Amino acid sequence: MERKFKTVHLSETQQLIFETGKIAKQAGGAVLVRLGDTVVFSSACAAKKPEAGIDFLPLRVDYQEKFSSAGKTLGGFIKREGRPSEKETLVSRLIDRPLRPMIEDGYFNEIQVLTYVWSYDGENSPDPLALCAASASLVLSEVPLVKPVAGVRVGRVNGQFIINPSQALIEKSDLDLMLAGTDDAILMIEGYCNFLTEQEVLEAIAFGHVAIQKICQALSEWQKEIGKPKDRSALHVTPSGLIKNIEDFVQQDLKQALRITEKKAREERMEQLHQAVLEKFLPEGQELSYSELDVAAAYKKVSAQCMRRMILEEGVRSDGRSVHSIRSIDIEPALLPRTHGSCLFTRGETQTVAVCTLGGESMGQRYEDLDGEGLRRFYLQYHFPPFSVGEVGRVGSPGRREVGHGKLAERALQAILPTQEKFPYTIRLESNITESNGSSSMASVCGGCLALMDAGVPIQRPVAGIAMGLILEEGKFVVLSDILGLEDALGDMDFKVTGDRNGITAFQMDIKVEGITLAIMKQALEQAKAGLVHILDKMLLVVPHSKQEMSIYAPRIETMQVKPSKIAVIIGPGGKQIRQIIEETGVQIDINDTGLVSIASSDQTAMDKAKRIIEGLVGDVEVGKIYEGKVSSVVQFGAFVEILPGKEGLCHISELSDGHVSNVFDVVKVGERITVKVLDINERGQMRLSRKAILSKKDA
Repeated sequence: MERKFKTVHLSETQQLIFETGKIAKQAGGAVLVRLGDTVVFSSACAAKKPEAGIDFLPLRVDYQEKFSSAGKTLGGFIKREGRPSEKETLVSRLIDRPLRPMIEDGYFNEIQVLTYVWSYDGENSPDPLALCAASASLVLSEVPLVKPVAGVRVGRVNGQFIINPSQALIEKSDLDLMLAGTDDAILMIEGYCNFLTEQEVLEAIAFGHVAIQKICQALSEWQKEIGKPKDRSALHVTPSGLIKNIEDFVQQDLKQALRITEKKAREERMEQLHQAVLEKFLPEGQELSYSELDVAAAYKKVSAQCMRRMILEEGVRSDGRSVHSIRSIDIEPALLPRTHGSCLFTRGETQTVAVCTLGGESMGQRYEDLDGEGLRRFYLQYHFPPFSVGEVGRVGSPGRREVGHGKLAERALQAILPTQEKFPYTIRLESNITESNGSSSMASVCGGCLALMDAGVPIQRPVAGIAMGLILEEGKFVVLSDILGLEDALGDMDFKVTGDRNGITAFQMDIKVEGITLAIMKQALEQAKAGLVHILDKMLLVVPHSKQEMSIYAPRIETMQVKPSKIAVIIGPGGKQIRQIIEETGVQIDINDTGLVSIASSDQTAMDKAKRIIEGLVGDVEVGKIYEGKVSSVVQFGAFVEILPGKEGLCHISELSDGHVSNVFDVVKVGERITVKVLDINERGQMRLSRKAILSKKDA
């Protein structure tokens, strides 16, 4: 196959180039995408047939950043890329989420999409290119993708929206939005902003969708030109007659089961009905008309339709709420006595124990990516143990879902944190989900905000989070506030929004169907705002503001600014000086490149001592000023006195006393602390000191 290209002009300066036919010709689909000098490769392969007993889409998406793409190798001992980084996990999710719903129903062949960054120019972000490359590889493969999907990043600088902003512009942007969709609809949104309004968010989505449409139209043309025929031979369609028969058999019982308000009781009743359906349509000892997979799939469809009709036609949900209602909220701050800050946040049957821990720079989360190494002074870790849903399961390193939920809550709270100058702490938040029935990531935002306030972190303003759902049927739709797990699983949308009554800090949307219009999103955002205000009011009733005093168990941190040229003086040769200060005082000291020195200790006396030493190291000696110093050595003609760390001068024998001194050793001893005045500093920096001037002054 010869090399084929497809070029998309996103703007006057942006040219997106797709290429296939030269590399990985044995893959089902293989595409290179280039923007500037950033090049991303993606392949898509599918198994020839589905495995027996599979009734779901086994799609695996992996994204990897090759450090060689930026002319680098990994730090540390292991130089080979291995376990995915947090960013690679998050981008893998960004690719997976919009592609999964666009693969035709009933396709159960295993699919593997592998995406690699092969060249990175430091300007053009590989994230949106990776999504476009993965989609293009599926478009050209035999996998039955309903239609092409594309992704772009949207930023906003000085009020102007920008498609795929450079890294320099992202740093100036008050919006970071990843958007994916087809030429007709938006499928996935993940955005973070500095309290943008609902209208501004909608404008950003509409702006980004124009670029997505250009890419999708180009990929559609490419598919017609060079794409492989789609393999629909293995599509598994649930018999419509079976769905009708199960509906007739179980519909009335399902209507009652779906109205059971308590989650566990409802699930137990629905499982009983599931077993009854299996016994009815898969009788033992008889020739079977249907497979167990068909019966299970049909029962799920009937359950979903029953719940959806109940909401659309009656406006009633499984737990008895109306479509606008928020579940009951219970808040208990300062739950754990020895933590720096904590809160138990419960909303309905979703609950988190949020914990805040404060520390110095050494507690920061170090990371390494294509742009270099860095340190996060704020991070949120989300834990979802199996007992939170009453199950037995794997416990260990976090899965993709936990990483994604934690990052969403972390970025939602990032906008409200104080500056480092105002609050020089590293902040670690934990969200321990102890019960779950929908919206646990949004409970993490609420609980995390309250834990920050309980720890005495002077946040700029409190925020809350809410998850919205959607039921869409033949042009009719209902937006649901504060969705349950069942409504997430059987509904059409999961739209998470965080912020306050004046603006949004984060939003994330996943769509299972096409047809979500801007009008629907507008209603969802307006309804979300009302829900956020309600939740915030509940939070502020219990915790109206951050504590004025931090926990007695939290370390104290003070900062001082020194000239960057003085940093080397504090550190000393090979770190000798700073180690000596730490050993002498017991404090923790961190210095950044700007000369900001952070001193952490639970002992105020030790902290003050460390500050005095550092002030002495970086301070300049002034003529005429009085200092208390330590005698470092004694000679026949006088004594050398260290008046500041590393800075000493000579107090001549004639300046040691207001009377005659015949023997210096009779007046001062090594190690003795004496008060002296600086008389002079010569061109070579040598200081002339006087003790006599101080004694004479006292006598006077």
